[in-house]
Amino acid sequence: MTAAPGPAVTADEIHAYLVRQLNRALRYPEGYGGELGLVLLYRHLLFTEGRPDAWGEASERLRESGAWTAIGVRGAYRELIRGDDSSGMASVHAEFAHRRGWLETDRLLDARTHQALLDRARQWAGDDRVWADVLAEFGAPSVLLGDDDPRYGKTLGYVSEDPDRPIVFFHLWNGSPDEDAPVGGRAYPEPVLWAVRFGDGPFRESFTCTPEGRRLQPS
Repeated sequence: MTAAPGPAVTADEIHAYLVRQLNRALRYPEGYGGELGLVLLYRHLLFTEGRPDAWGEASERLRESGAWTAIGVRGAYRELIRGDDSSGMASVHAEFAHRRGWLETDRLLDARTHQALLDRARQWAGDDRVWADVLAEFGAPSVLLGDDDPRYGKTLGYVSEDPDRPIVFFHLWNGSPDEDAPVGGRAYPEPVLWAVRFGDGPFRESFTCTPEGRRLQPS
């Protein structure tokens, strides 16, 4: 005998499920198929919303800004930082999710706090910083993309309660010091800040690299 099928789920339940899956994939992209997994989740979500063309339009804008390459956003990051920065890639997709109303946050910054962050972040990134410095200066992030393990790189996003204001991202790196490093070997005791990113316009111009970030750029 076969079990009787359960009750069919509603369209709203399907949408809510996909939003939850997308937020998990943004935080742990490597566990959900990387960038391709994110795009597939978009397509399903946009289908449920009756906007199947929205991602094509968004990816074209990313291409025009220089954030989208033949291998997606991750290709743009490979030109800026050593290794494969999956959390950086996810940050660009988090912006799209935020504009669609899908991004779930742990904290929203009020207008005054967010403006103070915008005013200070680029100058503050003129010196070398580490993960602990970012948390001490700006508090807990709205969203943490990547592994929360202190040994590994990640991206911290700070989101305003005003959805029209840009997300401020702090990109942290802690790759292997060289190809012969043992498994789990890291270059630094904790991730170092390599760049702050926010704003529209050309993708490269949205970054402010720290001195260490400039040293970590690919040859």
